[in-house]
Amino acid sequence: MAKSHEIDMTSGNLLPKILKFAIPLMLTGILQLLFNAADLIVVGQFAENADNSVSAVGSTSSLINLIVNVFLGLSVGANVLMARAYGSKSYEKADRALHTSILLSLLSGLVLAVFGFFFAYTFLSWMQTPANVIDLASLYLKIYFLGMPFNMLYNFGAAILRAVGDTKRPLYFLTIAGVINIALNLLLVIVFNLDVAGVAIATITSEAVSAILVLICLIKGNSFIKLRLKHLKIHKEETIELAKIGIPAGIQGSVFSISNVLIQSSINSFGEIVLAGNTAASNIEGFVYTAMNSIYHAALAFTAQNVGARNFPNIKKTMGYSLLLVTIIGIVLGGIVMLFAEPLLKVYISGEESIKYGVLRLTYIVIPYFTCGIMDTLCGGLRGLGFSITPTIISLIGACIFRIVWIYTVFNADPTLSTLYVSYPISWVLTSLIYVGFYAVIYKSVKYKLM
Repeated sequence: MAKSHEIDMTSGNLLPKILKFAIPLMLTGILQLLFNAADLIVVGQFAENADNSVSAVGSTSSLINLIVNVFLGLSVGANVLMARAYGSKSYEKADRALHTSILLSLLSGLVLAVFGFFFAYTFLSWMQTPANVIDLASLYLKIYFLGMPFNMLYNFGAAILRAVGDTKRPLYFLTIAGVINIALNLLLVIVFNLDVAGVAIATITSEAVSAILVLICLIKGNSFIKLRLKHLKIHKEETIELAKIGIPAGIQGSVFSISNVLIQSSINSFGEIVLAGNTAASNIEGFVYTAMNSIYHAALAFTAQNVGARNFPNIKKTMGYSLLLVTIIGIVLGGIVMLFAEPLLKVYISGEESIKYGVLRLTYIVIPYFTCGIMDTLCGGLRGLGFSITPTIISLIGACIFRIVWIYTVFNADPTLSTLYVSYPISWVLTSLIYVGFYAVIYKSVKYKLM
């Protein structure tokens, strides 16, 4: 029988269980976004040169995602590994997966901290970051990467908890950290006038708090999950299994980020006013994406648990319910964002020209955003089935290669923001169509193999 914080994803009515899993995760993701949103809002309203500060913080997001996603992909592997162990009730397997995952998270964080700190300015230069913001952006990025061990520890720990259906406690931890982040933002920017350095310090401090709380939660665990620091070890079998799923997942995340970095570089070439509007709009989009992404994680965890339990009817139900929910969420939230586009953008920026460019981006992105949710949900189902290389290849073709070709052909012929932005929804639709075909084939293959 599942403990109070856990969800048995292999029996009963799945729809309310998916919602029970997804809603706290959705709120958790929104809180994580508020870390960056608070950075943008505070520097946008209180920094001495607001537009430059907003542009500096915003110009780092694509680069951060590119570098971090490879390592965060390993947390997807940890999630699938733990969910399967839970579904099959293999406690010894779960224990090895837990201790391997946590040690890997700490090592990943240390590598990222060193790498990001020393190469921040170089990468920003390659991205054609405007000269008047590159120093501020580099300072923000260096401080941000020093907090990577905390970031990795929280994300891996939260992935382990999600695998057994516990999405509530990570939400509680991030609520505490979010309050600390906002308070420190205001203190360090308004009182101490630290500009982008202040918001970066506030972010990594709050990430440290959330990481410590997750660690305490795992150490005090008394059911399927209990962390013992002296048992931290890289177990060979679990590391290989984790890597088979996690490394392709990380590469896929970076594949998307590579194309986004190229698009960001093209946006940077339009100047700081366009960059400020694009940054604000991108941050608003993030809230819609995060809400839809909670369904991706639900599809992944519910599918993985049912693979462990060999309950194939529930795998089909999981995908059906997940696709329905992500479509509704994407359409409803996308509509709300467009309805209140200008007031939402004014929370971040004040210049009329910047707001105009922000509305332009939102128009092309959030209206068809539900297709991105469908794409991700199908990807989550494939990963839950144990196939991670296939989604990476599909994404490489449907997102990265397509967008690169688009930039050097269509955008090169018509170098406007509209031409650039429309590449997003086209790539989502194309990739989703490919995923549908592959999911049907792989589901039958896994069913035949395990039955």
